[in-house]
Amino acid sequence: MAKSARIPITNIYMGGDYTGQILVGPNKQPMNVILDTGSSALAIDGSKYKPTFIGGEKSTNLAQTDSYGDGSSWTGAVLNTPVTIGEGDSEVVLPDANVAVAYQASDDMFGQDTDGILGLAYAPLDDAFTMPDDTWKHQYTSNEVRTGQSGVIKPYLTQLADESVVSDKISFITHRSFVHAGSNPATDPLNNGWMIVGGGEENTDLYTGTFQTVKVLSDDWYSTNLKSIIVGKTSPIAARLHGPQGMPSNSIIDSGTNSLNVSPQTLKAMLSKFPTAQRTLLTDSVMHGKLVDTTALNLAEWPTITFILQGETDDVRLEVLPSDYWQVNTDHVGAAAAAITPGEAGLVILGLPIMNGYFTIFDGEADGGKGAIKFATKKSL
Repeated sequence: MAKSARIPITNIYMGGDYTGQILVGPNKQPMNVILDTGSSALAIDGSKYKPTFIGGEKSTNLAQTDSYGDGSSWTGAVLNTPVTIGEGDSEVVLPDANVAVAYQASDDMFGQDTDGILGLAYAPLDDAFTMPDDTWKHQYTSNEVRTGQSGVIKPYLTQLADESVVSDKISFITHRSFVHAGSNPATDPLNNGWMIVGGGEENTDLYTGTFQTVKVLSDDWYSTNLKSIIVGKTSPIAARLHGPQGMPSNSIIDSGTNSLNVSPQTLKAMLSKFPTAQRTLLTDSVMHGKLVDTTALNLAEWPTITFILQGETDDVRLEVLPSDYWQVNTDHVGAAAAAITPGEAGLVILGLPIMNGYFTIFDGEADGGKGAIKFATKKSL
């Protein structure tokens, strides 16, 4: 039976996005990596990791270059090197993982306290380019890399599953979209959670009840079909039928986005459904980035936002409570910020606010490998 590894994760290093620790290379160097279901590459900051090419570590003629929705980017050489996750009986070792060591990166790509990014999506997003020479020795520029022969490599989770080390599943328990401010954020349970690599439904200590299963439409991002949005008891807002050009659907579910990132037209319709006083507070935070004094909020009076998505059989209703789309004690104690942001026309990215109320499984093995996303109510802290 394949193993699974339960890894502690935290949001304190990225201000909301979650990171976890993996051990890279034959010397098991600890690396704190961003956990992102919206990308596929495993990339490590080359200023912090220097390959030794001993103990099975090998260079290749493959290079990768990648960019993200926030404008950050990196370019690096693909190595084959051991990667270890978990500890003790649940330690999982992949001896020949595809790891890009980034020798070029934008200033905002890797922070002082983060050492890389672990993409958890599908192989079509994990593109790589075959170059004439050893890419660690030569270190091609991003423009040069794109002139190479284009192809894809197996992402980390796929490699694990293909070698029967773990199942192609990744599960999350998260509690916040932004860091919960206080005397010691690092030890605050609200700022910490779990990622289970290779595990899901068997983790009954983390959830209660049955799962709702959201259908995944395309095996690239975790692309989904958003049908409508309901604010409280108001009439549903119909979602746009088609996503932006080049996108296979009108929505994705993404652990690497710490907000509900909503297309402008849909966001305007959502805001209009709130009572006037609530709409003013929400608009100030969402559209103008203002912090709101928590004394101005009475979250018990705010409506739940419900997202209706296409399921495997019936439609799935995922609720985002006021305490999840309003993040209290953000930036400092007594301040609140809305975890809702304006997005790209025609696209809704359902990030951490939709996960924070649930135990969430990204199941890459479901539906013949196309995948599915499963949600069950998480147990309280």
